[in-house]
Amino acid sequence: MLRIPAPARRRLVALSRPPVARASLHVSRQSALPQPSAAARAVAAPAVGSYHPKADEHVLNSPSEVARRISAKVLPKIPRPDVRKVVVVGSGGLSIGQAGEFDYSGSQALKALREEGVEAVLINPNIATWQTSHQLAAEVYFLPITPDYVAYVLEKERPDGILLTFGGQSALNVGIALDRMGVLERLGVQVLGTPIRTLEVSEDRELFVKALKEIDIPVAQSTAVSSVNDALQAAEKIGYPVILRAAYTLGGLGSGFANNPEELRDLSAKGLSLSPQLLIERSMKGWKELEYEVVRDAADNTIICCNMENFDPLGTHTGDSIVVAPSQTLPDDEYHMLRTAAIKVIRHLGVVGECNIQYALNPWSKEYCVIEVNARLSRSSALASKATGYPLAYTAAKIALGHTLPELPNAVTKTTTACFEPALDYIVTKIPKWDLA
Repeated sequence: MLRIPAPARRRLVALSRPPVARASLHVSRQSALPQPSAAARAVAAPAVGSYHPKADEHVLNSPSEVARRISAKVLPKIPRPDVRKVVVVGSGGLSIGQAGEFDYSGSQALKALREEGVEAVLINPNIATWQTSHQLAAEVYFLPITPDYVAYVLEKERPDGILLTFGGQSALNVGIALDRMGVLERLGVQVLGTPIRTLEVSEDRELFVKALKEIDIPVAQSTAVSSVNDALQAAEKIGYPVILRAAYTLGGLGSGFANNPEELRDLSAKGLSLSPQLLIERSMKGWKELEYEVVRDAADNTIICCNMENFDPLGTHTGDSIVVAPSQTLPDDEYHMLRTAAIKVIRHLGVVGECNIQYALNPWSKEYCVIEVNARLSRSSALASKATGYPLAYTAAKIALGHTLPELPNAVTKTTTACFEPALDYIVTKIPKWDLA
C-alpha cells in the first residue's frame, strides 16, 4: 500500500477542491468574452470594382467604384476619435416604462461599438434590461448613475471615451457634473458625439433661450429664476397664466401651469426643491405639441428622420400622451416651416448624433415656439426608429465614432446611404398604459 506523506496529502486535497468564485457586489464579469468582430466597413453590397477605402478615408456608401473613388477626394476629412475602450452610461430605472426605450438605444449603441472593434463598458443598475446581458458589453457595472459611481468606474477602467447620450436625462446630468468636476479632463476621457457645451446649453434654460434668439427662432417669452420671489416677479411681467419648467429634471418633474400667484408660489417651491433653476414662460396651453427627430454628423449633414404629433394638446407630458407618427393635422407649409427651423436649431447648437426638438404650434395660426431640445436619444427616438425602420441609436453611435451619414448604409433600402430621409409610407400610434390596480 502506497503511503503519502501528510504535507503531500494536504496539497492533493487542496488541488482537488473546486475553485471558489470571489463574490463581486458591483461588477459582473463575462467568463468567456468573444473577441470583437472586425470593424464593419459601410459599403453597399454588391460593390463593383476593386477599390476599397483606406482606414482614414470617408467614402460614399455606393456600389459604384467611380462614386467611391470620387467621394474619397471630395468628402470632408473628419478625424475619427482614436478609442479602444468606451464607457456607455445607461439610464438606470425610470418611472415611465422602466427605461425600456433607453434600453433599446443603449443596446443599439453597444452593437455599433462591437462592430467597430471597440471594447464597451456599461454602467446600468437596471437588471431588467437587454443591454446588461454579456452578449453586448465586455464589462457591466450594476451601479447607480451618479457622478461618484461613474467616476469610480472611469478611474478603474481608464477608457478612451464615454457616451452620454444613450442613457436619458440621468446620463446627461452625470456627464455635465463630471466635466465640471474636472474628472474627464484629468483622466483624459473624450466625450464622444455631442460635446459637453451643447449639452449644457440645451439643459440650461437661460442659455438655451439665448442661443435660439441668436438665430431668430421663436421661443416662449420667459425668465430664468432661482427663488420663489423672483418667480412671482417674472410672472407679473409676463402675465398669467404661466408655465413653470424645472431644468435638469426627469420627465418634466417639477414643471406645471399656474393661473395665479398662489398656485405659482406652491409650484415654484416644489420645483426649486428638485432643481436649482426654474423658467417662467408664457402659457401655451391648448396649442399643438409636435416633435421632430433630427440626425446630424460632424460634417454638418443633417436629416429629419421622423416627425410626430401629440394627440393631447400642450400640457400633457409626452410619456403620458397618445402620440401619432407622422403628424396628421399639419399642412405641407407648416410641416416644412418646422422642419427648416429644426435643422437650423440643431446646426446652431452643434449636436453630433441624434436629438429631438419639441414645438408648440398655435392651431389657429402659424405662430410657433420651440419648447426644448433633447440633445440625446429620447423615448421618442425609439418610437421613430420602430416606425421608420431607421436605426437612430445605431447610427448615432457610428457618428460618435467619426462616421458621416453619406458613408453609412441605409438600413431600409440596403443600397443607398443613411443620408436619406425615410419615406412617409407608415402611420404609427403610441398609446400609454397605466397600472391602476
